[in-house]
Amino acid sequence: MTTQTTHTTQSTQSTSAAAGAAAGTAHRHGLRIPWAKLAPEVFKAMIALDAAAKKGLDPALVELVKIRASQINHCAFCIDMHIKDARKAGETEERVYLLNAWEEATGHYTEQEQAALALTEAVTVLTDGFVPDAVYERAAAHFDEPELAQLIALITTINAWNRFGVSTRMSPGQV
Repeated sequence: MTTQTTHTTQSTQSTSAAAGAAAGTAHRHGLRIPWAKLAPEVFKAMIALDAAAKKGLDPALVELVKIRASQINHCAFCIDMHIKDARKAGETEERVYLLNAWEEATGHYTEQEQAALALTEAVTVLTDGFVPDAVYERAAAHFDEPELAQLIALITTINAWNRFGVSTRMSPGQV
């Protein structure tokens, strides 16, 4: 390879990488900052909030909700963690694999789980401006008010965790 070809190739690669980064499609992976160490009081508060939010909810349902929100938010760290936690809670591989398409996976999720997953998606994607009444009412039909309050707290909490993970670029397996 000639020097001219090498420089042209490097220039093309640099331009492509810069264009991808500008569009938000390409970026270097690796932890930006260890936020939990740098903001230990916030981390401790999040741990307490997480524990409080899941009280009274089925552990397998908790993990399904956490995985689904993490999928939507593209948080690889949280997806990895909560799939492992779901397995420990007795979740099957098939249901974990189908979670990204739960609406089409007829017969794999209970009506209650489907209502919780629909609410998870609506609360996670607030860019539409609201949680539709039909989605809320569906969840309210399967959870009593205290459980529904806990479910909303759980969904809100995992979304906060996802935002810490994604913005600091935590990778699966990092501690």
